[in-house]
Amino acid sequence: MPLDQNPVPAQPSASSGPDRTVGQDAVDHGQDAVEETAGTPADGEDEGEGEGDGGSEGDEGGPATGAVPAAPWDIRQGGPWKHRDLAANGARFHIAELGEGPLVLLVHGWPEYWWAWRHQLTALAEAGYRAVALDLRGIGGSDRTPRGYDPGNLALDITGVIRSLGERRAHLVGHASGGTLSWVAAVMRPSVIQSLTVVSAAHPRDLRRALLTDRRQMAAFEHVLGFQRPWIPERRLVADDAALVGRYLDAWTGPNQLDRTAVAAYRQAIQIPSTAHCSIEPYRWLLRSMARPDGIQFARRMKKPITAPTLHVQGAADPVLLSHTALGGGEYVAAPYRWRLLPGVGHFPHEEAPEQFTAELLDWIGRHKD
Repeated sequence: MPLDQNPVPAQPSASSGPDRTVGQDAVDHGQDAVEETAGTPADGEDEGEGEGDGGSEGDEGGPATGAVPAAPWDIRQGGPWKHRDLAANGARFHIAELGEGPLVLLVHGWPEYWWAWRHQLTALAEAGYRAVALDLRGIGGSDRTPRGYDPGNLALDITGVIRSLGERRAHLVGHASGGTLSWVAAVMRPSVIQSLTVVSAAHPRDLRRALLTDRRQMAAFEHVLGFQRPWIPERRLVADDAALVGRYLDAWTGPNQLDRTAVAAYRQAIQIPSTAHCSIEPYRWLLRSMARPDGIQFARRMKKPITAPTLHVQGAADPVLLSHTALGGGEYVAAPYRWRLLPGVGHFPHEEAPEQFTAELLDWIGRHKD
């Protein structure tokens, strides 16, 4: 059965008037650019996750009094791509795909979903590739399972999707947490990865080292530290129409801010029931496992050299994953390796500088087609 794709409505804040829908500004602003498709409500769905302590975001837009109600928002935004579901590694995954040719699998980071790759989907298809954007487990249109959010299992989700698409190998592209999983997939299933492109993500061993020894990187991961508390982070993320997610997105970009349509979409997506919880479970594993046997074993396993040609892209103005933390990933790559530092770009190179990033990506996978 398809998941309910309607976000959980947040509880009104004290400052909201009686005729005001919380977060309507974020939906109204740029509404025309996001295709609205009616979802099917699930029976017995709870009315939100409760009030949180996140503040209201100062979005632009006029009062909603008397406005025509917007159609229910849908995770499967329209476009030249097609949407479908497939099974892999014991779960169901939603993908958007476009084009024909060698497979390029695109894996989003937090707090995004498949739509983060809308620019690359069209560009890759026009260049003669089969471009597929994946919703990770627990996010977007994919299954929200009660467990399975450790990096090993999530990496097997990715390689399982490649096989479920009927392909033997793929060019794998991952951003942020999706980039971390791409490093892991290249270690665990090297024969499946034809080339690797990692964006805004340090090699897991470098990230582990930085979180144990580098005060600046620890401070940059303050939000991850906050995710370790039970229940409170989930409530804060969805409160006030996911205003906190909007503030994160604005703070993590460089001078080229994400457009308001994108910010509104990501705020909607985090409010789909259980998404806030599932999407931060990998971060809880990251910190809580550091002193546990499974975390130590994982770090040792990641010493294995990566045999896929690797493009490593980093925004110089990234305030979340610092450049000096990401630098050095080539130490673990026993294949051609290219480091690209993009000046003036923050945590989302594929959205802040889509033309520059896509040119780098096309050049790299074009060199490693065979």
